[in-house]
Amino acid sequence: MIVGIDLGTTNSAAAIFENGESRLVPNALGDLLTPSAVAVLPDGTTLVGKPALNHWAVKPSEAVTSFKRFIGTTRAIKIGRYSFKAEDLSAIVLRSLKEDIEAATGEEVTEAIITVPAYFNDKQRKATRRAGELAGLKVARLLNEPTAAALAFGIADKEDREPFLVFDLGGGTFDVSIVEMFDAIVEVRASSGDNRLGGDDFTNAIVTHWTDQYQFPADVRSNLLQARLFQAADAVRRQLSDADEASVTLTVGDRQFDLSLDAATFETLAAPLLTRLRDPILRSLRDSNLRIEGLSDIVLVGGATRMPIVRKAITKMFGRFPNHIVHPDHAVAIGAAIQAGLVARDAALDEVRLTDICPFTLGVEVTEYDSHGRLRGGLFSPIISRNSPTPISRTNNYSSMTDNQSQIRLNIYQGESREVANNILLGTMEFPIPKRPAGQVSIDCRFTYDTSGLLDVDVTIPETGETRSMVISDDADALTPEQLEARREQLAALKTHPRDMAENQYVVGWAARLYEEFIDERREHIGRMLLDFEGVLETQDPRAIEPARAAFATALEELEKDQRL
Repeated sequence: MIVGIDLGTTNSAAAIFENGESRLVPNALGDLLTPSAVAVLPDGTTLVGKPALNHWAVKPSEAVTSFKRFIGTTRAIKIGRYSFKAEDLSAIVLRSLKEDIEAATGEEVTEAIITVPAYFNDKQRKATRRAGELAGLKVARLLNEPTAAALAFGIADKEDREPFLVFDLGGGTFDVSIVEMFDAIVEVRASSGDNRLGGDDFTNAIVTHWTDQYQFPADVRSNLLQARLFQAADAVRRQLSDADEASVTLTVGDRQFDLSLDAATFETLAAPLLTRLRDPILRSLRDSNLRIEGLSDIVLVGGATRMPIVRKAITKMFGRFPNHIVHPDHAVAIGAAIQAGLVARDAALDEVRLTDICPFTLGVEVTEYDSHGRLRGGLFSPIISRNSPTPISRTNNYSSMTDNQSQIRLNIYQGESREVANNILLGTMEFPIPKRPAGQVSIDCRFTYDTSGLLDVDVTIPETGETRSMVISDDADALTPEQLEARREQLAALKTHPRDMAENQYVVGWAARLYEEFIDERREHIGRMLLDFEGVLETQDPRAIEPARAAFATALEELEKDQRL
């Protein structure tokens, strides 16, 4: 059986798609949400969820929460005498969810769709996939969280929807995606986010405020007091969702502290965090060529969106009230189960299709001359831009930089920085080239990226006809050679440059014919239109090429009609 799992920073959930709908599966305690907390007792016994969270409040050295923030890093997380990576702890939570589903359904869970923040980088995605495999799951796909939420929102009635924005603020991460739905196709147009912004940060702002305001014992930084303070602050934060003021009593040793907070103070404390919500929203709008008024809806997802200060900020930002029709805590898991149904080819989803995007820019390291003629290395040359629709294929051309250069080392990166040192190295290719004067040997570098996170790099040296290829997957060990070859065959169809595609060649040929037939201003007009269209072809962006080709063909048809008259 294939299931959908929302592996969250604060809470996780699992869902299945059956009888034409998605439903959450309760855990062993009967709850639909399982806290993403793990405790390890001195004898090695493992606790997951609420029991682990309760243990954390009493013995924080033997339990941990919010570890998802460190997934994809080498950070060692100590629990008692044990040491774990974040992916190990994530695997423990995933295994617990797997066992809960098996107990509830009586079926073996073999595969899973696991959700990740849209802005997770390559290392974080690989670590999440490994966590799933450590839990005994075949990870059929990693699905971006706001994309999952968009599925839950869009599939509800399968109605066409103009672009809408999914605002996903969870316990530890913030994601925003712009999505459109038409003819049962759910199309993600852009995603952005902040992997270090979530409900936990709002809670920590309260903790910092209290430690400054109250005279706690000298050991205020101890793990136990910090855990108690965090729980108290989190309780107050949640109370402020329904009241203008909240309070809680905290006992430390033989002293009692009456801790309180009002909504106005909380909004002041949270102001820097609320400001950070703006940049990812603006970036996603820019990348999808939309303005705020072009959005049909603002859909709220994630437990932290329950906070009135967040809803107030969103309303002010967008000039309208957001839509909270989907359950903020359940939407991502429900969407993951819908994707599981799509993978399983459930008949109820026959007409539904999902298109996603590449969340980060992919490119190579280059060396360029500066304005003083000096060589400057370590620069990033993008090939596939972030938020490009997948699957996608793009080609860039590069040349040798020095006389008699004998080889090229191609470092492949993911990221947005001009300096590759700030991006993530995905792989390296080295190959010989003919010794020629600088600039006289070139290479065509093609990147092809699919929805599963597979990056296929093909390099061609036109001077010799030699080619080199390399495949970078979400987790290379997860694919057999046969699976890898099958994937590459599927991607091969994408590797035709748009200028060589039949429909584009037809329009270009049509324009060339009319250019020969006309003279004077109309000939110049056709020449300018042709030049403009060829410029659009060089962008290799299907979203730009298709409307440009349609407009060009309409203009040519009008010119030819005038000629017939």
